[in-house]
Amino acid sequence: MNRLISLAAGLALAIVAQQAFPQSFPSKTITLICPWSAGGGTDLHLRKLAELASKHLGQPVIVENRPGGSGMNGPATMSKTARPDGYTISQLAITAFRMPHMQKVDWHPLNDFSYIIGVSGYTFGIVVKSDSPFKAFQDLIDYAKANPGRLSYGTPGTGTSLHLAMEEIGARAGVKFLHVPFKGQADSAQALLGGHIMAQVDSTGWARQVDAGTFRLLATLGDRRTRWNAPTVKELGIDTVSNSPYGLVGPKGMPPEVVKRLHDAFKLAIDEPEHMQTLQKLDQLYWYKSSAEYAQWAAETFKAERATIERVGLLLK
Repeated sequence: MNRLISLAAGLALAIVAQQAFPQSFPSKTITLICPWSAGGGTDLHLRKLAELASKHLGQPVIVENRPGGSGMNGPATMSKTARPDGYTISQLAITAFRMPHMQKVDWHPLNDFSYIIGVSGYTFGIVVKSDSPFKAFQDLIDYAKANPGRLSYGTPGTGTSLHLAMEEIGARAGVKFLHVPFKGQADSAQALLGGHIMAQVDSTGWARQVDAGTFRLLATLGDRRTRWNAPTVKELGIDTVSNSPYGLVGPKGMPPEVVKRLHDAFKLAIDEPEHMQTLQKLDQLYWYKSSAEYAQWAAETFKAERATIERVGLLLK
């Protein structure tokens, strides 16, 4: 009888604790890792998203920049060192589903993360300095044909969507570029301004320089023109389309109640008019995925990306 009473009491306490847990989370500041340099498009987006989500969570959400590793330094380190309590989460780029096909890594994109929510997707573009001799995208291709391996372009890292897109463009156009990887958009922008590279291929962190007339946008990599009305690479005759959806993840083993609390707060945040205005300013896509949908998309993308990596000749042997 005593044992039954103890079991009943324990079960009651467990139920109470389970019910109370979602309400008690969060009780302190949440850290959102931006695995790219400060000042880039992702950084600008995540800071606005964190600001809006803070209102719905009742606690501050601070953005911490941990660039490097083609966007995987931040989430990979988080997966190994952070407690799965919801207080440390990270943006996860599509690089996560490509890198294991290209090199040996000590993390797994499907096994080492808790998928919270899909939020957005990039608009990619090819920009040069306003005083560059490249007035149009074809000028860049013509130079690369005449000077194999000398047309230098910067991206946020090896294996990123930008790197793979340019490899595919080069293959389809019959030219060879010189890829220069950086830690993030802001770093490659500085390199372009300083004349260290000839072009930058990145997300819309370059928007301010294009709007100010410092950079010239030659082409975008999506399937439609953007607010700058530059032609897409596809409409210029090279059958390449690239965008890169991303979302938020935590370490593996996060309690479902915590995942739901974070999901619900960030869902409210991404639906706010102020967030929509930020997406419009950056010309980014609205890309909502529930936790389950995001995890399923991740599994499908991990499988599909192997074919992409193999096609551009970067598959790990």
